[in-house]
Parts: sequence; structure tokens; C-alpha cells
Amino acid sequence: MTAQWENIASNRPSASPLSVRVYQGADLPKAPPLVLYLRGGAFLDSAPEANERPVARALADTGAVVVEADYSSPSHNAFPEALELAFSALSCLNSRRKTYGSAKSLLLVVGEEAGGNVAAGVALKARDLIPGELSGQILLSPMIDPRMATVSFREADRIGMRQRWSDGWSRYLSMVGNFAHPYAALCQCTRLAGLAPALVLTADNDPLRDEAIAYATRLKKAGVPVTQHSFPASSGWTGIYSDESGDWLDPLCSQFKSFVENLKH
Repeated sequence: MTAQWENIASNRPSASPLSVRVYQGADLPKAPPLVLYLRGGAFLDSAPEANERPVARALADTGAVVVEADYSSPSHNAFPEALELAFSALSCLNSRRKTYGSAKSLLLVVGEEAGGNVAAGVALKARDLIPGELSGQILLSPMIDPRMATVSFREADRIGMRQRWSDGWSRYLSMVGNFAHPYAALCQCTRLAGLAPALVLTADNDPLRDEAIAYATRLKKAGVPVTQHSFPASSGWTGIYSDESGDWLDPLCSQFKSFVENLKH
């Protein structure tokens, strides 16, 4: 069945309902992983899409229950509202594990590109406010560094993303002080210990490769268990910034399943 958008009550007092859609595969295990999924869009795309997101559908087909939350349109892609909405969605899933999965379901947050930034921020906030509840974070080419000055970022012009990412960062960090906020610009965060285990994925020709790898390295140095993988340039990974299609979808699912299995042990 195709996932449809629906509203659920927020855990925040007096807050508006959250807009989500739930992806499930045909066969669910007794305790399926429960995934909060945050899409990309360079902090510019706001309207919820009618079509399913291929990454969310693919993860659901591995046996997970994937809940996509619309953090973009109500927040206008601005910090801190976008992060607060995403964290509210995670809190809702945490309190309703039996509704969507089971009491023993692992709780994960998955984000790609701009959604990867928000997912990483959600993991930080979860450590600080609901310690021990988040089982893992999966970051797919997360936007980590608003300075956009890494060696790999030179590839951004080639795939037509430099100006888009620049405009997106300007929108997300609309107030000057946000540039130094550790929940917003993760490259500024110096307190990473105690975070949920991370799976960080990128590709050899990905403009966001260097910042993703740098963040994974800093997580490791802080004692966070990290699984890191870079897909070959031939995988078509940079399609994640447009139509989310490519030969990397199946390997992504393999990485996801392996990561989840490791979390169980």
C-alpha cells in the first residue's frame, strides 16, 4: 500500500499536529526497527511530496517501519523550528513504539543531505533530553559544514548544487548566531560523546564527502561507535540530490540491515 500523509498529535503542549506518512513492507518481523526519516532538499524544498521517497520505501522493504516527518513546510526550513519539529516527531515515535512497532523495536533516525543535518541534530538533542532512547543515527551525505570549503566540495559545481546549497544554508541559518550553534552547524559541535551509534554513508565523487567523513572521524574520537562507508563513483550516489535513484539503493539497504543487526548485539 502506498504511504499517505496523515496528521498525528504532537507531544509538545499546544503544538500543531505533526504531518507524517508511514511506510511498511509486506512482511514485518515481531519487533521491526522504527525509523524516523528526514528527507533532503537543501533546506529549500518545503511542500510535502505526493510521491513516496525511494529511500524510505527501500528501508521499509527491508522490514523496518519508516515514519517520514514533514519538518520542512511548517518550519519554513529555518533553525531551530525545523529541528524542534523533527525532535518532536522522534519523541512521539519513542512514546508510541507499541503503536508502530513493538516495545522492543529499535528507534533510529535517518536523514539525507539537509535531512542528515537535522538527523544529526536530533541525535544530539536526544542524547541531552531522552538519553538512552535513540538506538542509532544513519546519516546519508549529511550537510555538516556551512563554510562549504572542503576539497570535495569543488564537485558541487559539476552537479549544479553549489548555489542551491549556499541558498539553503542561508535560509536554515537565517539568524547570525545560528552559524555557531552546535545543533545547527555540526562542524561547530565540540561535545559529541555519548551519542547514539552512527552509520555515515557518502560516495567517492560526493561533494559532501569530506564533511561527512570529517564528522564521522570526530564521532569516533569522541568514543561513538561509527560505521562508515563510501560508495564508488560509479554507483550514481549523487542522484540522492535529485531523484533518489541509482544502483546504490540495494547496497544502502545492505548497510542498513547490517547496522541494525550490530545494534542488537
